[in-house]
Amino acid sequence: MLTGTPELVRYIRSHDCYNHPIFHHWVEVCPSPQVVAAFFFQLKCFCSATRYGWNFPESLKSFNLNSASKLLEDIVDSEVGHGADLSKMAGFVINRATKSNLFKELSNQETVEAQLKYYSDALLGHLYGYNHDSGLTVETKNAASIFERRKLVDYESTIMNLGSALALELVSNNHLIPGLKYCLIDSGLYNVRLDIPEMYYIKEHWGELGAEQQHENLMIEAINSAHSSANMYWLTKGASELLDSLLILWRLLDRTLLIDNQRQNNKIEFDIMAV
Repeated sequence: MLTGTPELVRYIRSHDCYNHPIFHHWVEVCPSPQVVAAFFFQLKCFCSATRYGWNFPESLKSFNLNSASKLLEDIVDSEVGHGADLSKMAGFVINRATKSNLFKELSNQETVEAQLKYYSDALLGHLYGYNHDSGLTVETKNAASIFERRKLVDYESTIMNLGSALALELVSNNHLIPGLKYCLIDSGLYNVRLDIPEMYYIKEHWGELGAEQQHENLMIEAINSAHSSANMYWLTKGASELLDSLLILWRLLDRTLLIDNQRQNNKIEFDIMAV
């Protein structure tokens, strides 16, 4: 069993999820705009689930983990508005890819997300268990559902939530955000820069001064304040649960959207949706 925060951090960083090549594959295959839209919809659904604190901060307080509770509240508060920023960026990138104004109302989060869902339904709707009402694959639903546990207030669930939160922030800061920056900006595929207003989501989250680095620091501090030999089992279990489910999701999206669509040269006609 792991014995301390540094060991837990090293364990997370050694997980296959942390280094999955999905973003390198993205640049290699240069996916169609439809694929990019479907990917962004699933990512949006997962990220949305991670932004709610539910009963988590209060539960930490109930077990006298007041410092961890305050740190979690700071992270939750800082996430306000990021869903709209992600949707705006997705629509903007797809407009660049299509050299059109397909996504006309980038500031209308509901409209953009409905259009993203349209392409998710088209490309992923055939998968077993896909929910056409929500647009969720089974794998996205499973990964997102981990954060529903924040509604529980028992001790084991609360400590597992800390482990899951640490894994989330480490993966986001060192894999997800750098991966998106690599695909969308560094690759040159979409002719966009970090200083373009519509790319604010990446600018806000990336780098040593970005939101994700701050969140990683806060979560390590929170783990340190709650660490004990008795807690380490539950911290590791929570981290593992998130990492394993996210790895399954990355593998699905990598295989179904990038690899399979590239092999089949899958083309879906773009049309203008009435949403």
